[in-house]
Amino acid sequence: MSRIGKQPVSLKENVEATVTGNTITIKGPNGELSFNFHEEMDVQVEGSEIVIKRPSDSKQHRSVHGTTRAIINNLVEGVTAGFKKELKLIGVGYRAMLQGKKLVINAGYSNPVEMIVPEGITLEVPKNTQIIVKGANKQQVGAYAAEIRKVRPPEPYLGKGIRYVDEHVRRKEGKTALTTSG
Repeated sequence: MSRIGKQPVSLKENVEATVTGNTITIKGPNGELSFNFHEEMDVQVEGSEIVIKRPSDSKQHRSVHGTTRAIINNLVEGVTAGFKKELKLIGVGYRAMLQGKKLVINAGYSNPVEMIVPEGITLEVPKNTQIIVKGANKQQVGAYAAEIRKVRPPEPYLGKGIRYVDEHVRRKEGKTALTTSG
């Protein structure tokens, strides 16, 4: 058995799950999320737990088993607590601001970069050099944070750019002037 796949997903209070066909829908205080799992996986709601079973020990069934359980666990966590990613802007003149449903980033280009905030994502800009991406869907939060980071990835010589708060950028040594003795 898969170490992750064999563990049941516990449902917290105020969370309800329904399985119809090969789709699971989870409702909670932060919204409603659904996931289409592999048709050969057996997903059942038993009381306050979701149990995932696989039909055989084949390599594909083993790999899909753990993945299905992890995604369902992320759905339950998303509708209860939600997910967030924090980014910081490092560089002279680098700043971000919210204008309605748009995120405007000045990151050293001649014109500011405008990004539309997708449905299901909430943005906070507590300081003009800090962006907080929040949402119930872990994949969507991570993908939008990566899009923001892609505007100006951190560079290794000066460390300027947009990076995650917990990200460490390995710095490189720049060129040094050669001294000639003569």
